[in-house]
Amino acid sequence: MKYELFIAKRFLKSNRKRGLLSFINTFAILGITLGTAALVIALAIVGGFEKELKEKVIGFTSHIHVTGFQNKPLPHYQETSEKILKQVSNVKSVSPFAAKEVLIRSKENIEGVFLKGIEEEQASELLSKYVVETSSQKSVVSSQLSVVNSNTHISHLISHIILGKKLANRLNVKLNDKVIVFDVPNIKDGIQPRAKQFVVGTIYETGMAEYDDVIAFTDLSSAQKLFQLQNAASGFDIMMNDVSHADEAAKQIQKLAGYPHYAQTVFELYHNLFSWLELQKKPIPLILGLITIVAVVNIIGALLMLILERTKDIGILKSLGASNKEIAKIFLLQGIFIGVVGMIFGNMLGLSYCLLEQKYHFFSLSADVYFMSNVPILLQWENFAIVSLCVLVLSFLASFIPSRAVSRINIIDTLRFS
Repeated sequence: MKYELFIAKRFLKSNRKRGLLSFINTFAILGITLGTAALVIALAIVGGFEKELKEKVIGFTSHIHVTGFQNKPLPHYQETSEKILKQVSNVKSVSPFAAKEVLIRSKENIEGVFLKGIEEEQASELLSKYVVETSSQKSVVSSQLSVVNSNTHISHLISHIILGKKLANRLNVKLNDKVIVFDVPNIKDGIQPRAKQFVVGTIYETGMAEYDDVIAFTDLSSAQKLFQLQNAASGFDIMMNDVSHADEAAKQIQKLAGYPHYAQTVFELYHNLFSWLELQKKPIPLILGLITIVAVVNIIGALLMLILERTKDIGILKSLGASNKEIAKIFLLQGIFIGVVGMIFGNMLGLSYCLLEQKYHFFSLSADVYFMSNVPILLQWENFAIVSLCVLVLSFLASFIPSRAVSRINIIDTLRFS
């Protein structure tokens, strides 16, 4: 063992017996610990926000959204779906839908919602993670039920409808309750409103008020009959194998399908949301930089106090032949030790908080503002590695500055006045 490391360890052990030095070391380690934990937690939360928003937005829309110009119905959608699957590269699935703004009425309330008719496979894939209550374990959107209703203006076939939890609460309905959906056409068309009775078959909750409050789902055929689309659809939800190729695929689909098809990527549809997400990430380097500066100052202050308290020891070492470089290395090792210990405890503290927050959800958020009800956490080993590396590098640099002060200590003065 080199004598610099041996003396550094002796200094650290002897500091425990000195109240002031022990407090300084503890305070410096605590500063590094809190700074490291703050960095880890901040990166986990930012990553969690980005992941949750992208999953929920894409999960309830698609990578590419194809509709008709001015909401025109798209006839022969089966043939168009096959063309897209065969001729556009990187397309994973094409799911037609029929959607429109409607009024939904229960026994107590009436609400305006966006009703979307989708296929059974799409419903199972999109909603399975968010279902909180369902009347059937076999399917999310069940087949139509042959039930006769006395009201002749309502279809004789009753279908299941999927409601968001907040919407169900406002309507004051539960599973297996009946609601009536009204398709309100344009008054200029002179068409009478159409109505259809549905049974509440599933209730979902995403934590995003934009979805839970206003979007309801049913099967595609029921929506087509209610909206009188016959063999047409309102549009397509297209999923890609790699979302990074969505822009290129949207251009290909637009060229292939032609008028009246209009293809948009999820990033175009929710441009404001993704811009807001990018904006949230911009101040992160500034905040993390301030936290890092505080930790660095703690190390510099602690080492300077150690050097002042160890002036006599430094003089003795110099009188025994130790060079300034060797003495500086002793204090450099002490600074690195403070950084390493603080880094380890900081990672442990940050990881513990993240795991506990994932399990117990200590802090709740307003879904109307943040699009989710709990603080999201995304644990990535890369974040821990980057933070740890930064802390170690900064600890070395912070230790190097005060250790250079050793060269300015005069050996004669230290021995004369000690």
